[in-house]
Amino acid sequence: MFVRVLFLLLLALNIGAACWLYFAPRAPLAETPAADPGVAKLVLLSETDHSTPTAARTPPKAPSDPARETCLSIGAFATQADVRAAIKALTPLVARIQFRETRVTEVRGYWVYLPAPGNRERALDIARQLSSKGISDYYVVTAGEQPNAISLGLFREQANADKRLGEIRALGFKPEVVKRSDEVPIYWIDYAQAGDAPINWRAQVPARSELHAQPIDCF
Repeated sequence: MFVRVLFLLLLALNIGAACWLYFAPRAPLAETPAADPGVAKLVLLSETDHSTPTAARTPPKAPSDPARETCLSIGAFATQADVRAAIKALTPLVARIQFRETRVTEVRGYWVYLPAPGNRERALDIARQLSSKGISDYYVVTAGEQPNAISLGLFREQANADKRLGEIRALGFKPEVVKRSDEVPIYWIDYAQAGDAPINWRAQVPARSELHAQPIDCF
């Protein structure tokens, strides 16, 4: 009986202590500072007022004024390797740069020949006449646009072609000369330069006398 009463007494004391701990008023905890004295508090980007600029923000770089730009085109370059070297040298000095390709007709040489006669037998007969007069450097064309024509030489320089033309005419023949040409690519570099002081582009690109610059509309 005594043990039972002691057990109930201890149980009541525990219940009372638990109630006091739960319902008793608590003193407010002191707020711990987020940083040392004198150090600004960190603020998340999402917590900032985007309408108000802060000192930490970097102002955007002002774009160049197109009204003060000068645009030039340099050329003509014969190879893409020359273009790449020039662009690499000029890029740090200009606002914008680009290259473009055009095509031109380039004379490869001059062909001196006797026009084809009516048939193969006649062409061979003319060839024998040339040989009898001491002309050995010729051949009778067998295919292509002018079969049976008699080729008398292909010359890079027009002066040499004219000399051959006069030599054959002096023997009583009627040779002709025609230019041999092909379309080849050439390249130009266009760049925009900010400000009024022109850059010395000749000091940056390979020394080629045929290069020149001309003003263009800005791109």
